[in-house]
Amino acid sequence: MALPAQHENPSAAVIRSLLQHDHQLSLYAKEMTYPLKAEVAELDLSTGRLVLEVEYAGQDIERYLTDGDVSFDLEAMKGHQGMERETYSLSNVTAKLLKTDSALYRLECQLPGSVFVAEQRGAIRIPFVLGMQARVGLEVYLHELNVPGRLRNLSVGGCMVDIDLAESVAIGVNQEIPGVTIEFPNGESFFAEGKIRHIRPFGNHGYAAVGIQFINMGPLQTEALFRYVSESEREAAYRTGINDKIDAHATLFIPGAKEKKILQREAQEREKRSRQSPMERGVMDVAHQLQVGLMYMKTRDLFPEELFYDCVDTLRFLVEQDHKALLYALSFLRDESDWVRHAVQVASQLADVLFTRDPHDPHIREAVLGALLHTMGKPLLIGPQLPSLKVNMNPPQKDILKGHVVALQHKLQALGWTPSPTCREIIENTNERLDGSGYPAGKRGDQLSERVRLVSVIKAINKLMHVRNGIPPRTPLDAYRMINEAASAYDKTVLVEYIQAYGLYPIGSLAKFSGGFLAWVKEIDGKGMPSQVKVVKNLRFPDTNISSELGRDDFSQIGKLEEIVNPADYGVKVIKV
Repeated sequence: MALPAQHENPSAAVIRSLLQHDHQLSLYAKEMTYPLKAEVAELDLSTGRLVLEVEYAGQDIERYLTDGDVSFDLEAMKGHQGMERETYSLSNVTAKLLKTDSALYRLECQLPGSVFVAEQRGAIRIPFVLGMQARVGLEVYLHELNVPGRLRNLSVGGCMVDIDLAESVAIGVNQEIPGVTIEFPNGESFFAEGKIRHIRPFGNHGYAAVGIQFINMGPLQTEALFRYVSESEREAAYRTGINDKIDAHATLFIPGAKEKKILQREAQEREKRSRQSPMERGVMDVAHQLQVGLMYMKTRDLFPEELFYDCVDTLRFLVEQDHKALLYALSFLRDESDWVRHAVQVASQLADVLFTRDPHDPHIREAVLGALLHTMGKPLLIGPQLPSLKVNMNPPQKDILKGHVVALQHKLQALGWTPSPTCREIIENTNERLDGSGYPAGKRGDQLSERVRLVSVIKAINKLMHVRNGIPPRTPLDAYRMINEAASAYDKTVLVEYIQAYGLYPIGSLAKFSGGFLAWVKEIDGKGMPSQVKVVKNLRFPDTNISSELGRDDFSQIGKLEEIVNPADYGVKVIKV
């Protein structure tokens, strides 16, 4: 490993190493609901002068500075196909803001002279830089919910952990958690109780940063922690080259057999994943932004209206651009949290149908917003009685979950946001049924608008075609049959319209062929039959992945179409960066 020269500013050296890869730098501020993207215009390795260029059309860019300081995340994608994620965060960097054009700004920053940060209580915070890593498990509810993460910094007072954005729904500021377990590469581990001090979105790939204070520690824990912090400081000094007397890795960071196996498995998983298309990235971005919006609602008591409307406008744009590619991209949400996957898929199909009916319908935007927000009440209900939405729920937990619409209504009211009439009717009535068997109000027939009748069918089919509470997913044909048999509950004309639009083998479903091949349906013809597929597995060689597109004329290579199957049954997963 090439080490930085002694006269270089250590923070600048870390930044330079990350700038050599695909990267994104984002400014963040506590009261701003958006991270602001910036480009590095200048970086002086010897003085630590950093100049950032920012495009911003708003009038309040000064709010990204706090007392003349700026905070930012730098996220780089390294390794084969840019699938390895490395980060560096700096807070309270001295900066001067200069306006250079109507919407262009320069931020002249002075990087700190050390990568080590002095905390308010006198402790030193060690950032995990240049490939340093340790795995973390956060036990949020005792024996109920354990959230995995990566250590991003460590001090004798606490740490910052990088977790999946989807997992952040169970965590709140000032919440005490029964366990924080840090496992270092050599196999040693540290355990303490913790208290959540802050939580925020982190970077642009679906992660959250969680600041944790260690609490209730005994003398032996304190002694061990001091040693781990000291070892981490030594490792960071070695990797950044700030101490030429340190000429080898700290023992703590030399991978043991277990860590080597984990790293090898992760490398193999990354190898399996090909680059996402712009459409897939667009869909994933909407899912991530929806979760960021929820985080602001829960932890900052803010309703980020602009962010949610951006999600709506993105979906509308994707529908107009190529609705078939969008329907295919929606399948890549299958491993996201159910409430997010369901919200984005239902909202996208609602936009698709409404746009097909009348592209000039003035209600499309508000209806799609309502569909995106409708399930957001579910994660708002997470707590000791309902520690996770992933578990197979018992009857009392199912009853709690039925209150998700009311929970969302109360939250929106508390945040002072009033939905439009169209948005409100989707939020409130999507679970209602024509025969009065729905919830929360048991409305019937004429009390439900045509838009509600449409979204209730889309929603019900989506529910049936995905795993829920331990119930296996139905095939499209079975789902259609069940909706048809509940004819008094759903509008039959809407069901017919849906089947005509999406067919018995919908785009984005996984089809099994008689030759033992699995393939994603990418396009269907006028009769609803697949006309183009992407072959991903040959079941005779289940550990080998394929990526081969075939048109209908070549289907003979993989046999006859047999059925739609559940990707999870065959280990077909979306690998997260």
